[in-house]
Amino acid sequence: MDWDHLRIFLAVARAGQMLAAGRQLGLDHATVGRRLGALEASLGTKLFERRTTGSELTAAGERLLAHAERVETEMLQAQSTLGNVDLALAGTVRIGAPDGFGTYFLAPRLGRLAEEHPSLAIQLAPLPRSFSLPKREVDIAVTLQRPAEGRLVARKLTDYTLGVYAARRYLERTGPVETLADVAGRLLVTYVADLVYSPALDYFEAFREIEARRLECASVVGQMEAVRAGAGIGILHDYAARAHPELVRLLPEMAFRRSYWLVTHADIRDLRRVREVEDFIAGEVREERACFVAEPRAPEPAAA
Repeated sequence: MDWDHLRIFLAVARAGQMLAAGRQLGLDHATVGRRLGALEASLGTKLFERRTTGSELTAAGERLLAHAERVETEMLQAQSTLGNVDLALAGTVRIGAPDGFGTYFLAPRLGRLAEEHPSLAIQLAPLPRSFSLPKREVDIAVTLQRPAEGRLVARKLTDYTLGVYAARRYLERTGPVETLADVAGRLLVTYVADLVYSPALDYFEAFREIEARRLECASVVGQMEAVRAGAGIGILHDYAARAHPELVRLLPEMAFRRSYWLVTHADIRDLRRVREVEDFIAGEVREERACFVAEPRAPEPAAA
């Protein structure tokens, strides 16, 4: 069986579309279709149902997927032990991270790693969603909870805290917030409930009994920018908010503690390029650990 055909099969199975798989592999749609056709012909069975919405695995395709992933694992391990490319710290490592951590912490730091290793391609996906390591959507994932199942290897990065914030100009316009009751009638900048991808992101339970209007943003970055602009009151990451002096931390008794985990798949954890990127992330967090768990700042009085 041709490994190149299997590689294309895996890309289509994971992307769900031949066009998207072709873009990832640098191949045109016709080439992807031709290679899949050759694989199906060699096996004498249909692997995908082609639909207008994409390509869906057949029962035979599902069975082949497990075998193909084992072959992929062997190829990766062989590359790790024998391949000069990996020894030179080359290739691609894709990191999936929550948008707050990815944007405010990782993005400003990964350039240094890329500079040190010119043959290493680092891809950062800072998105408000979870990532599948078994499907190879990413090589490394920063998660909000330790994974409970699967052949995944996790280590805790750090705890972090969040607090209630507003912009100074918002408080100057609407008056001070000294107690939880003062939030009533204000505008709360929150998440979009049905787009929350982890229970760890549900911090607004504390405001459930308060009558307040809402501006809902699906991303941490969107919430941060809305609060900075003076739209209303929001719960923000302390390590991100500290970089913005226009933000005031309110209600110091209200603090929310969460954790970040660094997760890889057991099949690729020994690849040197993956280990190096993992160790870089862990080292950066270790050096900056004090900024993640912040002491609450007392609220500042609004201007008269």
